[in-house]
Amino acid sequence: MVTITDKAAEKAAALLKDKGTENGALRVFVVGGGCSGYQYGMAIAQGVEEGDIVHQHGGVTVVVDAESAPLMRGAEIDYVDDIMKSGFTIFNPNAVKGCACGSSFQTADGGGQAKSCC
Repeated sequence: MVTITDKAAEKAAALLKDKGTENGALRVFVVGGGCSGYQYGMAIAQGVEEGDIVHQHGGVTVVVDAESAPLMRGAEIDYVDDIMKSGFTIFNPNAVKGCACGSSFQTADGGGQAKSCC
């Protein structure tokens, strides 16, 4: 299951409200790409699709598709706001290697198709 911190849930709720989709969800997914093989993606979802893994916290619904779920098992979504950057970030215990840019990761099975760096 993917979890979300209080700070990230607060930011996600504000984002959904700003976009006029208070009843929407934060969809988190993994796609092949990046220089380490996999990349995270986030989007606003209007609802839950069949097979989605659903987690609710702080008034926010987080959905992960069935294909991405094994790659994100135990991951935590947080919101970072510091001098270098601000935005959502994912801490994933399945990521054994990451790209210097922080956008791409690799798992122990080495899956995913690496591409040139971001």
